[in-house]
Amino acid sequence: MRRTERFPVEGSNSLWQVYRTVSFWKVLRNALVIHIARYTPFLGLKNWMYRTFLGMEVGEKTAFGMMAMIDVMFPERIRVGRDCIIGYNTTLLAHEYLIDEYRLGDVVIGDQVMIGANTTVLPGVVIGDRAVVGAGSVVNRDVPPGAFVAGNPIRVIRQGEEKRERGGGERERNT
Repeated sequence: MRRTERFPVEGSNSLWQVYRTVSFWKVLRNALVIHIARYTPFLGLKNWMYRTFLGMEVGEKTAFGMMAMIDVMFPERIRVGRDCIIGYNTTLLAHEYLIDEYRLGDVVIGDQVMIGANTTVLPGVVIGDRAVVGAGSVVNRDVPPGAFVAGNPIRVIRQGEEKRERGGGERERNT
């Protein structure tokens, strides 16, 4: 179950009313920062921009892949732990605008999480420490620590954390 706050609207759809919910100038500034960060190859600079201009919490040694898309309206509601990899063209959303309402929810990504390319993380989800999200997934609910999930919507492929060795594991030692 995603944890989102719901805000009903009347009249036109909620996206048409976007500047009643968030400042135009905030969206403009965020869009410029995100656009520059999406193309910069300098991981430290990218993290600094997210922390300084967007108000995100980003842990040490976290790497956002090229073209990663951060929520343009509410990036301050996204927290990413340390030593994570956010894959190429992944989208992290803290909002969703629907016809009769809009919803906001925090996105919390634990430490040492790997999110594959072209994944969408929806608002209000928590991804536990050392979880792995397969490429092209839609994360529509919480991911337990150490789990491997994939698909649209996600399903658990492997539960819990197995001992992972660096450098090729068992096969490399036996050759």
